[in-house]
Amino acid sequence: MFNDPLSLNEIVRRVDDRKAAYLELSDRIWETPELAFEEHDAVRRQIALLEGEGFRITRNAGGMATAFVAEYGSIGPVIGFLGEFDALPGLSQVSGATEIQAAEHGAAGHGCGHNLLGSGSALAAAALKNALAAEGIPGVVRYYGCPAEESGSGKTFMARAGLFDDLSLALCWHPNVVNMVQTTSSLACIQARFRFRGHASHAALSPHLGRSALDAVELMNVGVNYLREHMPSDARVHYAVVNTGGDAPNVVQANAESLYLVRSPQLPQAQRLFQRIKKIAEGAALMTETAIDVEIVDANSNVLPNNVLQEAMFENMRRLGGPGFDASDHVFAESLQKASLSEEDIVASVSPYDRSLANQALHDGLLPIPASEGVMMGSTDVGDVSWIAPTVQCHTACFAIGTAFHTWQLVTQGNLPAAHKGMLLAAKAMATTAANCLRKPDLLVGARTELLQRTGGRNYACPIPPEVRPGNSNA
Repeated sequence: MFNDPLSLNEIVRRVDDRKAAYLELSDRIWETPELAFEEHDAVRRQIALLEGEGFRITRNAGGMATAFVAEYGSIGPVIGFLGEFDALPGLSQVSGATEIQAAEHGAAGHGCGHNLLGSGSALAAAALKNALAAEGIPGVVRYYGCPAEESGSGKTFMARAGLFDDLSLALCWHPNVVNMVQTTSSLACIQARFRFRGHASHAALSPHLGRSALDAVELMNVGVNYLREHMPSDARVHYAVVNTGGDAPNVVQANAESLYLVRSPQLPQAQRLFQRIKKIAEGAALMTETAIDVEIVDANSNVLPNNVLQEAMFENMRRLGGPGFDASDHVFAESLQKASLSEEDIVASVSPYDRSLANQALHDGLLPIPASEGVMMGSTDVGDVSWIAPTVQCHTACFAIGTAFHTWQLVTQGNLPAAHKGMLLAAKAMATTAANCLRKPDLLVGARTELLQRTGGRNYACPIPPEVRPGNSNA
């Protein structure tokens, strides 16, 4: 009985029926970029739209003011759509410009397309909900408003609070320069603050009485740099000195602090590497006779791919076709490439997928599912959801080939027609895949079986210690 109301054509029709409101939502979020855990305007706009659709809203999800859950239905499989909406600092940019031009100097900008991501996922949830409601088909549809993906691990905190425990399926997407189903894992990560405490003194009159916390920070960095030769080649360690102890060179710095981000393909590997870095920090404290406090502020698990769901999503994307870019989309993409993207930028953006795409301005096809899974050399808190529920993600082309994440070039395209077209394709891909799983329960059974095989039956363990509260990474 599900064939007609949940068919691909019916879901596509329902996405198209509601697209204007959600494209408007995306553009308004683009215009008012907000950083991690500060996304109050984005949350207000999403809640208002989803309440109007008939969703029940749970605010302050997981103890976070900018996290919420919108839900429809009470019986049947629980389908979750994951949304993000945080921006990045310092990436303010005028829309449609082919050169760097801040809309507001020093302000934030949507350099990862999360204005599109959250709006597209919400649209997918609304389309599926409306199809179920029209036909009285059982099923629970949820949209998860997830804050702080860029810095803060909002989904990890939501996972720790048990908000994904009863999910039958989770779906997500990300704006990109290509159309594809994501088949890769990701890097697990741990982010921590290393705070050194020394003793202030006059740097000329009594340097022997001082114990420099800044020296400890520098020595720790030297030690970690020596560690790089002896850590796995697919691991990553990044740092920022977030407190140098002041601007006066004639004062021995009593306090200084670094923020370290440790990544590795598997969470246990990241945890072992983190312990080695802690020992280096302790050594730096010993050498400088300073004290040290180490605080984990956020962390992500690696993504667990799901072949059963990937194949279902790929078939839907194949049937849906590309975003449908027109001549004006290509003209702008080509002009941006010529004005601000080097040949190296263009090749680098498609090298993980298909280097032959480097001679194109926009991707309107669909990449095949690769023979092997591989690892995406980035991190995402979607990984924590994927350890709890079968999870599938797609990427759709929203930007000119050559556009890198976290750049002004991405921001300038984030509310243009090409980005809108990519967002609509993603909403259709997610909603039709969810509909497949409701129409064919064996898909959900197969996806859950695969998840249990990949985890070895191990229960999810949150990588963030229970005493850590959301928002500490921005403290």
